[in-house]
Amino acid sequence: MKVLLLAVSTAVIAAAVYEPAISYFHQTRSLTVTAPDKQNYAVLDTDVFKHARPDLGDLRILDGQSQIPFVLTRERGGTSTQETQAKILNLGSVGDRTEFDLDTNGFAEYDHVRLQLDAKDFVNNAQIEGRRTLKDASGTKLGTGTLYDFSKENLGSNFTLRFPSASFSYLHVRLAPGIRVDQVRGAYLSSFAETQAVWINAGQCTAGASQPKRSLYQCSIFEGMPVERITFHVPPATVNFNRTVVLSDAGGNEFQRGSISRVRVNRGGQSVTSEDLDIDVYGQSTKQITATIENGDDPALPIELVQPLSVERRLYFDPKGKSSLQLYYGDPKLEAPSYDYGKIFQQAADAVVAELGPAQANPQFTGRPDDRPWSERHGYVLWIAMVLAVIVLGGLALRGLKGPAPR
Repeated sequence: MKVLLLAVSTAVIAAAVYEPAISYFHQTRSLTVTAPDKQNYAVLDTDVFKHARPDLGDLRILDGQSQIPFVLTRERGGTSTQETQAKILNLGSVGDRTEFDLDTNGFAEYDHVRLQLDAKDFVNNAQIEGRRTLKDASGTKLGTGTLYDFSKENLGSNFTLRFPSASFSYLHVRLAPGIRVDQVRGAYLSSFAETQAVWINAGQCTAGASQPKRSLYQCSIFEGMPVERITFHVPPATVNFNRTVVLSDAGGNEFQRGSISRVRVNRGGQSVTSEDLDIDVYGQSTKQITATIENGDDPALPIELVQPLSVERRLYFDPKGKSSLQLYYGDPKLEAPSYDYGKIFQQAADAVVAELGPAQANPQFTGRPDDRPWSERHGYVLWIAMVLAVIVLGGLALRGLKGPAPR
């Protein structure tokens, strides 16, 4: 009996592990390798998102019946910032200017200084120099930056100075007239690194019915596509705005809000320019998104285009001399692959694009055999048996009520 139970358990476990087979994939694409001796990558398009599993775990690259290992990447890009407070030295006034030094000991390299200022509604042009010692009368000019605060106009602020990466022991900051010594409360050094993301279209948006103090845009998302950013195109001549944007799903439920802005101001001969027309979306999968721009009492912005975007996904692989491969997807029961290639993967600087052919239904598709329990596959038989049982039991109950027949 124990042997029989063990055999049954083993069979059940084995049945739960789904192996890839060409006849189980709904879709297939030719994959033309342009450089068989180099690392290649294929860019996934809307058909892959439409037919593959949401996690893309059912993708396979095959050479005949053999799998070609690959790594799935998201070209998200990103930023890296490490910020630490710096010690302020020699804070004081030189004429009508506020000046001070920053002790950068302990920082290997830095390219940003963020000041903590107790000041509102100002524009200030700051100069920054790198110095080897505190006794240096002058140093290496690292550049100038514009600090500002437009609280009154509700247009935001900037207290950060940016310059080429430096490693001086000290920084000397010279502020233009207007910021007093007592308004300088702190300073923070940081090193900022950024890689650019690659985006693809995730849907289309059209202007909705106008509402008082609001502009609505209805966005239809391509089937299966994740939405990770919504960008707004505003004519360059439209400046000095800061509008709240509310994002809602198909049911009208708000799931996120942010803001879009563009500032272009001249004050006292100093120019301030900044722009942010993107809203990053986090963890949202829906077929419909409504973007509502809160205009308040201002005129509606002349929006030229609202565009939902998705981060580009790529399959990196080594073709091992092969020039023609096949991509398969569309098997919801198949588990994500696990390759040694992914454990040692390094993206090559000279990786080349492998071309995906037209999307098509897999001509060999048969589908997986129905492995549901017998009771689920033949539910109607159980219902018939239950009805018959009720009839039989009902008949027996009626006979019992009539009692024994008279003699």
